Amino acid sequence: MTGLRIDHVETSGKFILDGGEWDVDNNIWIVGDDSEVFIIDAAHDAAPIIEKVAGRRVRGIICTHAHNDHITVAPELSTKLDAPIYVHPGDQMLWDETHPGLAHEDLAEGQVFQIAGTDMQVLNTPGHSPGSCCLYLPEADELFSGDTLFQGGPGATGR
Repeated sequence: MTGLRIDHVETSGKFILDGGEWDVDNNIWIVGDDSEVFIIDAAHDAAPIIEKVAGRRVRGIICTHAHNDHITVAPELSTKLDAPIYVHPGDQMLWDETHPGLAHEDLAEGQVFQIAGTDMQVLNTPGHSPGSCCLYLPEADELFSGDTLFQGGPGATGR
């Protein structure tokens, strides 16, 4: 592992599901080094995410799940940063509610992305949504859990 860098961005907006609407804050993680990164989740506002990327090459936008508050600006980031979007196929119906007809790459259990000399492993953790995933960097002792866990308990919605 050489030069791993983890940057954090927090954005605010609406979570909308099944007729309900809530004001939420979301964490976005920029994982990589000084030359290339992956973006984990793409919520609400692209500008602060692009600012934090700071000119580094984006290898992908990985969505931990497809609730709207984690994917709203994924297409904008993909276009502006020339990067593919990754979503687990278990969340296709949620993706289609926010971005109908927009293609993405599929995430798979056990898939490995290499960044900054380390592996980032995809762990499918259904429960919060059918396609919820965590990203685990064993060498760095880091886990990006999306909404699989909330402070104080599991991140349960089931859909």
